[in-house]
Amino acid sequence: MQNGYFQFAEPKNEPVLNYAPGSPERAGLKKALAELKATHRDIPMYIDGKEVRSNKKVEIRPPHETSHLLGHFYAGDETHVHQAIDAALAARETWAATSWEVRANIFMKAAELLATKYRFKMNAATMLGQSKNAYQAEIDSACELIDFLRFNVHFLTEIYKQQPLSPQGFHNRLEYRPLEGFVLAVTPFNFSAIGGNLPTAPAMCGNVVVWKPANTQIYSASVFMEILLEAGLPDGVINLIYPPGAMIGDICFNHHLFAGVHFTGSTGVFQSMWKTIGDNIPKYRSFPRIVGETGGKDFVFVHPTANVDEVVTGLARGAFEYQGQKCSAASRAYLPANLADEIKTKLIAELKTMKMGVVDDFTNFINAVIDEKAFNSITKYIDNVKNSNGQAAIIHGGTYDKSKGYFIEPTLIEAKDPNYVTLCEEIFGPVLTLHVYEPDQWILTMDIVDKTSPYALTGAIFAKDRHAIEYMTKRFVNSAGNFYINDKPTGAVVGQQPFGGARASGTNDKAGSALNLYRWLSARTIKETQVPATNYRYPFHADQAD
Repeated sequence: MQNGYFQFAEPKNEPVLNYAPGSPERAGLKKALAELKATHRDIPMYIDGKEVRSNKKVEIRPPHETSHLLGHFYAGDETHVHQAIDAALAARETWAATSWEVRANIFMKAAELLATKYRFKMNAATMLGQSKNAYQAEIDSACELIDFLRFNVHFLTEIYKQQPLSPQGFHNRLEYRPLEGFVLAVTPFNFSAIGGNLPTAPAMCGNVVVWKPANTQIYSASVFMEILLEAGLPDGVINLIYPPGAMIGDICFNHHLFAGVHFTGSTGVFQSMWKTIGDNIPKYRSFPRIVGETGGKDFVFVHPTANVDEVVTGLARGAFEYQGQKCSAASRAYLPANLADEIKTKLIAELKTMKMGVVDDFTNFINAVIDEKAFNSITKYIDNVKNSNGQAAIIHGGTYDKSKGYFIEPTLIEAKDPNYVTLCEEIFGPVLTLHVYEPDQWILTMDIVDKTSPYALTGAIFAKDRHAIEYMTKRFVNSAGNFYINDKPTGAVVGQQPFGGARASGTNDKAGSALNLYRWLSARTIKETQVPATNYRYPFHADQAD
């Protein structure tokens, strides 16, 4: 019997461990890394709560140490997609009817397991599979994912509390139902936290999910699935499969009970999804929810009054942490001529101190890019600069080597042409392009910043002049969904800076806030009249003479 109102208070952000020499967390993480490297992981799909293996095994190797075999996963095919959909739909009625406090406690337990028992294993899996250093893994696969789980429980509790007015004689209420069908979650390689949030946010709302991670994130995704199952996630609620992306899209988007897609990936893929869904609208029981965060060409605009050292640190971290493989990474920077030489000199000096190598060596700041395809794409941009006939020049870095891992040296490009390709196109690697403008042209230069790229994900400004800060904040109102003043354009924290952008960067549904959760709910209004009318007539019908 349910006879109490349950609430989940607003949580605190998970503290970030620093992994300093001699700390217990450093020893724990080192041990987890060694154990995973010594183990050949056999990674199945998970359909209806059961481990599923195909006859096609795919090797998993660290991007920074391609000679080492971490294990393998089993690639899926059409059969597995259909099985995952069927399992999800079979679980839907029971899961949708499960009380909120029961659903919530599953994800709260998952957060606690991740914060304690699984923390080092999850971080180590992210480091090895996605080539992240200890700090980048800690803020991602531990802290941010824990925060997503805990804060989403709180946000959803607050949503459920929102009820309409009930005047005397009537009782009005809102039910927040899950969507009628299944949700497809398609997750990227670069953040294990996104990999965990995209399937769990809809599931928390009572939806059932088919989850397709990027192949290059399967290693850590499988660890998170272990956590969910240990936390008590019922069979069929989230089904983790590894088919080709085009295959899963073709099948899911043609199913009459397709209810929505939660996506992070490329703009081109998302646009293709949207078109296919639009073409298939007559097939669906309901209009599907389409939620996506795609990409960015994120800017740093430096005002003539900026502090040089603050700019240098913002660019060094914002552009080169995790090898620039963040949707939010600083990819283009606009420097005023009065500060440009000092900024470049100090930034190059900082880049020269950045060690590059394997994740096991905690002194390395730079690790490998995710795979050979990314390596070839990024280095092509670098090579083209060398043949640009003076339009642009490499002022630091530009070297690369894939003999042992996919390593690209942090690279600085200076482009004279504000429309040079590396200022316009998303590169998704450790490449930052600088453009120098005349200080008295800073207002006109903002127009260039705004129009150069189709994206509008993140952006940052640096300035001391408060009037300039106010002006730039208003001028860039549509240029970035996450906007930073005197800080790097990366590092959004759940509950503090809800994340998402507009234009070609996605639907701006703000992961890490209640806004995202509304997309996975379907409201129903219920009115109960306590003493119903017994006569159709209203007072105005009465004869005045009476």
